[in-house]
Amino acid sequence: MNNAVLPHPKILHGQALHERLTELRAHGKRLVFTNGCYDVLHPGHADLLHRAKSLGDTLLLAVNDDASVRRLGKRPDRPINPLEVRMYMAAHLECVDLVTSFSEDTPLECIRRIRPQVLAKGGDWPLENIVGREIVEAGGGKVYSLPLLPGYSTTELIERIRRL
Repeated sequence: MNNAVLPHPKILHGQALHERLTELRAHGKRLVFTNGCYDVLHPGHADLLHRAKSLGDTLLLAVNDDASVRRLGKRPDRPINPLEVRMYMAAHLECVDLVTSFSEDTPLECIRRIRPQVLAKGGDWPLENIVGREIVEAGGGKVYSLPLLPGYSTTELIERIRRL
């Protein structure tokens, strides 16, 4: 696979992300944060991201880096797509305003740095298990566990492809 860097103006890290978030906050924008692997995009991802975006003004998607995906206990050949591809594809979704990545096992440090007003995860995460919930709620924000679109799962999609 081509490992070329795939630039996109929505993909930001470090100081560039900090400056963009500062600008958004200065304009009173409500920041929604979500995260995940987003290995092989499917309708379930698009639906979840669209609904997450509706909870605020700006949707920031934090994508697990390749090493953290492997540590999550997924199959050893995951992720299928490298981080750069996963971020590039997500950045092209209209509902996603910003994309960044994180290398830790959870997005906790990312959430601490970013301090979003809204934290959204898929419905497979009960509210009490959503990482960063306490930080967001302590800052007066809201946390949501959004129902998943039935019948769509990256793992199931990959297994279906393997059976072909």
